[in-house]
Amino acid sequence: MIASGIIKGINGPVLNVTTRGNSGMFKMSEMVMVGEKRLVGEVIGIRSGSVVVQVFEDTAGLTPGQTVNGTGRPLSLTLGPGIIGNIFDGIQRPLSAIAKNSGLYVASGVHVDNLDTGKKWPVRVLARPGDVLEEGAVFAEVNETPAVVFKAMVPPGVSGKVRRSVSSGQHTIGETICVLETDSGAAYELKLSQRWPIRAPRPVKERRSVSRPLITGQRIIDTLFPVAKGGMAAIPGGFGTGKTMTQHQLAKWSDADIIVYIGCGERGNEMTEVLEDFSKLTDPRTQQLMMARTVLIANTSNMPVAAREASIYTGITIAEFYRDMGYHVAVMADSTSRWAEALRELSGRLEEMPAEEGYPAYLASRLSGFYERAGYVESLNGSEGSITVVGAVSPQGADFSEPVTQNTKRFVRSFWGLDRTLAYARHFPAIHWIDSYSEYLEDMTDWYNENVGPDFTGRRLQILRILFEESELMEIVKLIGADVLPDSQRLTLAIARVIRLGFLQQNAYHAFDAYVPFSKQLKMMEIILYLHEACKKLLSFNISMNALTDEDIFEQVIQIKYNVGNDEPEKLETYFGKIDGFYETVYQQHG
Repeated sequence: MIASGIIKGINGPVLNVTTRGNSGMFKMSEMVMVGEKRLVGEVIGIRSGSVVVQVFEDTAGLTPGQTVNGTGRPLSLTLGPGIIGNIFDGIQRPLSAIAKNSGLYVASGVHVDNLDTGKKWPVRVLARPGDVLEEGAVFAEVNETPAVVFKAMVPPGVSGKVRRSVSSGQHTIGETICVLETDSGAAYELKLSQRWPIRAPRPVKERRSVSRPLITGQRIIDTLFPVAKGGMAAIPGGFGTGKTMTQHQLAKWSDADIIVYIGCGERGNEMTEVLEDFSKLTDPRTQQLMMARTVLIANTSNMPVAAREASIYTGITIAEFYRDMGYHVAVMADSTSRWAEALRELSGRLEEMPAEEGYPAYLASRLSGFYERAGYVESLNGSEGSITVVGAVSPQGADFSEPVTQNTKRFVRSFWGLDRTLAYARHFPAIHWIDSYSEYLEDMTDWYNENVGPDFTGRRLQILRILFEESELMEIVKLIGADVLPDSQRLTLAIARVIRLGFLQQNAYHAFDAYVPFSKQLKMMEIILYLHEACKKLLSFNISMNALTDEDIFEQVIQIKYNVGNDEPEKLETYFGKIDGFYETVYQQHG
């Protein structure tokens, strides 16, 4: 029996509903339809004789006495072809379909299909009568976009022998492709689409250890603070420090197969810019439009707060679905702070005991539940896939000690702290090398040794050591100036400047500098460190630092990123000769 109840109290998106004595029982996390407009809601609390419901739409106009009807199932997504390239709200309603029904703003009570049920897809049916299909097995394929092949899979928990199947051809997501005879003798219809609850992680055969990096082409990330495929990273930073821009770069250039971008509580104009940019960008990997391998979840700051809370789970569930097909998926969540603010607002309306800064006591467990759905796995059908989660954090006043940032640090293993001073100096990515870290390097050392070179990790440590030495010296420079430092320390400052400007700073709009392969990154490090050693040797002959800085070799090394293309290794080799020439010139003149 379907449960039903009567609205007794309304507090924003939170409803107190009295249950009817002769109705069925509401269940936790059950999706419900609220009022005359049939607003979408979810049961979040059950008491004796009443339930608490959060509504994912605007509740203006609701009144006590209206009916709430259960659906008997949890809040779920429709997973099928048509997801890639689409733009959804926080509960998987396509914005294009909503616009046709509500105009410029999202109206409440708009009911649209999650996916186009009338579109016919060119389906290649792989299963034949008599085949035995286990859970997760692929029974059909569809070219969803020019960049993504959709693989229709047997839902988890279902297996059996194919009783009959249709021929390959044009089919909708609602048509039956195969009929299975399960072990119990019942018939189960397999369609291109399936439904899955957003708050339940999809099962896998095995979680694998992470051992290879997500290659981004961004030097400070790939070299100094890498994130693994299947790993978790956070980008905390104040307003204007480049969180969204950094995620754009990762979405465009990383070697993930599919991008799921979750705009969670961001400003409407910023989300509009994201939608416009992604719809026009050319994917450098496939030369198709970027949207051919991208899903956008748009839930702006003026949309209902409960839907903002759900949008994170909508995005990660879609990512898990494509991971199960064997794809490597990158999830960009922008931002988890706005999501946490939604939790705080809902918690306040529920009159729960607040914890630090008003956030609910379960903030940490909710964050861990989201980030832990990342991972490198073997799916039920034996294919390997991964989900890499990169969450932006927007601490008020750029205060990294606030609860969302601190709790996020407990679960992520790559932390890319953005610095306002760097951003205002137009140094992008504004990831500060002192505030940031990565714990994945040890797990990926073998991969670096095999694919980049055995010298890579050693060069990285030398670069970091120079940057840390510069940070310590700058405290002295602020007090007494650089001129009184010994030449060895002045050299450290000069080489650190080359590293900052020539290696860490990157231009997203330059053809050579927007993306840099590992081979060039390693060679750039080697050139910088070769210059450092040449200068140290000259100083050992009592040649002053002033004599070294009279030459323009430092600026030449800084300009490598602009002057040498990614496919011109022979040009990089010439810089070793230039440094040798610099050494000989200075030694002859001052030695």
